[in-house]
Formats: sequence, C-alpha cells, structure tokens
Amino acid sequence: MNESTTATGTVTREKLMEDLKAVVNDAEELLKVTAHQTGEKIASARAKAEESLQTAKARIAEESKVVMEKAKSAAKSTDEFVHANPWKAVGIGALAGFVIGLLISRR
Repeated sequence: MNESTTATGTVTREKLMEDLKAVVNDAEELLKVTAHQTGEKIASARAKAEESLQTAKARIAEESKVVMEKAKSAAKSTDEFVHANPWKAVGIGALAGFVIGLLISRR
C-alpha cells in the first residue's frame, strides 16, 4: 500500500481503520451469538473466523502503532521548526488565521 501523507490519504486510511474495527466488532458479536451452535461445519467456520479475527486485531494494533509513531515524529519536527524559526512560525500562524478568518467571513 502506498503511504500517502496527503489529507485525502490520511482520511482514507482512517476510514479504512474504522471500517476494519467495525468488521472486527461484528465478527466478535457473530462468534458470541453462534457459541452454542453445534456441528462440524459451524465449528470449522467459527475456528476460521476466530483466526481471521485475531489476524485483523493484530493488524489494527500494528497500524495504530505506526500512526502514533508518525504523529510523534511530525510533532517533534514541528516543535524543532518552531524553536529554530520562531518568527517564521508566528508569521505562518498569523497568515493561516487571516486566511481562515477571510474564508469564514465570506459565508
């Protein structure tokens, strides 16, 4: 998968994680509901579902860890930039505030 740093890529990745978490929750609920069902086919299906569920949970945990590491790295880089260039940071903040105010006042 291509690691995109654009806002669209981030939103898509976050949406994918939300969807995957929803699937995991649904699978857990399904496993709970069918816990009392008997038969070789249902037992086989439950075992396969449980294995897939564990794999999905592991991937969610791994992806969350990667996202947290990237967020910490971005925060550290931002902090270093602000400390090295305080007046540039103030200028950028003022410009961003002006643009946001301009956009809001148009409504």
